[in-house]
Amino acid sequence: MSVNITFLGGAGTVTGSKYLVRHGAESLLVDCGLFQGYKPLRLRNWTRLPVAPNQIDAVVLTHAHLDHSGYLPLLVREGFAGHVHATSGTRDLCRILLPDSGHIQEEDAAFANRHGFSKHAPALPLYTRQDALDCLPRIKAVDFGKTFQPIPGWRVTFSTAGHILGAASVLLEVAGRRILFSGDLGRTDDLIMNPPAKAPAANTVLIESTYGDREHPKEDVLAELAPALQKLAKRGGVAVIPVFAVGRAQALLHAIHQLKLRGELPTSLPVFLDSPMAVHTTHLFEAHQGEHRLSSKDTHALTHSATMVNSTDESRALASRHGPMVILSASGMATGGRVLHHLAHYAGNHRNMIILTGYQAPGTRGATIAGGAKSVRIHGHDVELQAEVVQLQSASAHADASQLLAWLRTMPQAPDQVYVTHGEWGASDEFRKRIKHELGWRAIMPEHGSTWPT
Repeated sequence: MSVNITFLGGAGTVTGSKYLVRHGAESLLVDCGLFQGYKPLRLRNWTRLPVAPNQIDAVVLTHAHLDHSGYLPLLVREGFAGHVHATSGTRDLCRILLPDSGHIQEEDAAFANRHGFSKHAPALPLYTRQDALDCLPRIKAVDFGKTFQPIPGWRVTFSTAGHILGAASVLLEVAGRRILFSGDLGRTDDLIMNPPAKAPAANTVLIESTYGDREHPKEDVLAELAPALQKLAKRGGVAVIPVFAVGRAQALLHAIHQLKLRGELPTSLPVFLDSPMAVHTTHLFEAHQGEHRLSSKDTHALTHSATMVNSTDESRALASRHGPMVILSASGMATGGRVLHHLAHYAGNHRNMIILTGYQAPGTRGATIAGGAKSVRIHGHDVELQAEVVQLQSASAHADASQLLAWLRTMPQAPDQVYVTHGEWGASDEFRKRIKHELGWRAIMPEHGSTWPT
């Protein structure tokens, strides 16, 4: 019997990663992510999967970012009864991210209902915080390098992907086929994370292509961030930095702390981390010391170099403070969360600054801001953008095109097939061409909902 893969997400887009692997009557879902960005993509979250959740035998997660794990609460609520296998770092992060995701969706629905800007009456969350809490006991932790069987006869091994805490590439062995899922690959030169491990031999490879058409600049994030914050401090403005609560929040905290130690920023410049999720995640760096480059002293500094904002009252109180100050707040593409309130409050003042720190998926507010728009819609209102917009090119946690190719080159031998996934069409197609021309391998861009052999 053949083994095939159905691409239920992460095909033609950087979000919603879900890869359904079938062999006979058995099926395994690799990643279980939410769609984000353009409304037609977000609407896919509300559409039932073409396979009943109770017909999926197991789930394996590459990492905890919501575009890879955020659909889990819904999958469980709709009937999935198996185990979810992940590294301990991914499990720990899911315990933070998934309930927070449910809470934010409940808050956004309630806000829409109070202010009447939703077309639905009433507006409903995709899932609730309780749905997320209900799915967490299904997540079982497995160590890097340890081979396990999510389904009898199916073998899976995690290797380090370097993207965020717990991030893994997945080698699946079933029916004599070896299928390698890259997951989101980190950079070899990341400020805080260890580099990805070498790729093992495989017949079929699914590789992400978020930056498949781009190269990162040679300067590091400290060199890029310093002049922006120096300018901000001199003019007494407020920098609002939308950050991913996992990874980029910690990298930016570390970068700002290092710039203060070097004397390139005033030590008195107030920094606030306004995201309970990011605050909790920052403490996890101490529990997973071996997965990143930071020393014990560095990880201690992460939790002491900024004011940690937990309550909504503390968050609201920031609006009464005067600059200069720096506010880091989730989410990284400004799709929801507390950062929206800060943007609404500060974006209209030319003394202030909006600093974007990573990839901004098309259709997100972050992409709208990065594109030079004069206004952005927040909570049903158009907010004028007068603040200076700075997009850091060196702050991404994703490998660039050359680093992705270098990872593929570490494979002991050429695979039979490469599927280019998790990228916008232009980025994926450009990377597909490089695989074909520079490596001489067969590479395909699968379409959403399509099924291909391994």
